[in-house]
Amino acid sequence: MTSPQRTRTYWLEHAWLDTAVEPGVALEVTGGRITAVRTGTGTPPPGAEILRGLTLPGLANAHSHAFHRALRGTVQVGSGTFWTWREVMYAVADRLTPDTYHRLARAVYAEMALAGITAVGEFHYLHHAPGGTPYADPNAMGEALIEAAAEAGVRITLLDTAYVSSGFGKAPDAHQLRFSDGDADAWAERCSLLKERDHARIGAAVHSVRAVPADQLATVAGWAQERRAPLHVHLSEQTAENDACLAAHGRTPTRLLADHGVLGPGTTGVHNTHLTDEDIALLGRSGTGTCMCPTTERDLADGIGPAVALQAAGSPLCLGSDSHAVIDLLEEARAMELNERLRTRTRGHWTAAALLRAASADGHAALGNPDAGTLETGAAADFTTIALDSVRTAGPVPRLGAETAVFAATAADVRHTVVAGRHVVRDGAHTLVPDVPQALARAVAALHS
Repeated sequence: MTSPQRTRTYWLEHAWLDTAVEPGVALEVTGGRITAVRTGTGTPPPGAEILRGLTLPGLANAHSHAFHRALRGTVQVGSGTFWTWREVMYAVADRLTPDTYHRLARAVYAEMALAGITAVGEFHYLHHAPGGTPYADPNAMGEALIEAAAEAGVRITLLDTAYVSSGFGKAPDAHQLRFSDGDADAWAERCSLLKERDHARIGAAVHSVRAVPADQLATVAGWAQERRAPLHVHLSEQTAENDACLAAHGRTPTRLLADHGVLGPGTTGVHNTHLTDEDIALLGRSGTGTCMCPTTERDLADGIGPAVALQAAGSPLCLGSDSHAVIDLLEEARAMELNERLRTRTRGHWTAAALLRAASADGHAALGNPDAGTLETGAAADFTTIALDSVRTAGPVPRLGAETAVFAATAADVRHTVVAGRHVVRDGAHTLVPDVPQALARAVAALHS
């Protein structure tokens, strides 16, 4: 994501500087990075771009399946489970082409920018044409996502996903043939053709322990470790997965991953919902991260994961919108705390500052961008501004810190989003994708017609 080398100045009416909200902060930006932070500037410097409201570091959506956005408002009808939801998801996946996926993802990533998200981790497993036939470009679907992110003005970590089997010892079913490269070696060969660029990192993912045979897990982990690339994995989202893993291997999914070298500080487990005490200790001791996706986990009735215990054990927390029941990282942060309050009937498991770090700096780190997520010299010039005069946020100027953002604001309050020093959202309107709601409507309608 290239940016002009000229220096520009942003004047922030209020800014969250990791420990407190400061009024009157001037950021100097050159070449997509913050080159100076000046506090106590009561008036905007001449020529500065003025951001009224509360400016936060850009938010990181650490877990996304872009095509699931087409399910919003349809899978909420009636009752069912994760497994019945999955059948509807497969039906949508069957209809996607590189062109239709590009149009949908472009609109979805633009929706994310409107919600203050500056980087997305796309957990990408829809690789091939229906029936499993590779496209002429074997990474046509991944390239469509990378291009969509560029056009929407956000950073992407493409977590190219190994998906080999439908279950322990089972070949892919008809729907899953699109996901499978045949084995992990073929996955690695295809994935190695993907190239990073200014706005895009290439990472890896194990879809789940049921989708990658145990003797192939090390291939995926080794590919990521050799490249120092992020590695993500769906982990213990459903008790049925745990039961099947115990039956097949006599151990939990977490233990299976540990035994095959998948866990570690470069790895993030997504969901981590149904864990034993030993699982939590394994994740914490290894420094494996945890990505919680509360709006999806409650939408699919998955359960509430042990986020407090995981963090206490040493697992860094980040957040994702996953199936995009909503796209709102502030809601994800709020939901993680509120879910824990319901489960324990006590309050205050995380400070607002800690929740905001999970939604920003720790999420960026999980996506391989540790230089993002803070408003400090040398950091990527990625930030977002929420209004302080909406019906949700109106009141005293924030004195405590991030509470107004985390416990009151929503994505609808985002007024500005800046990525690599470039204004992607200005005054609540996307500067690169005209009429994002219409773009979403058209892209989704094309998959339901």
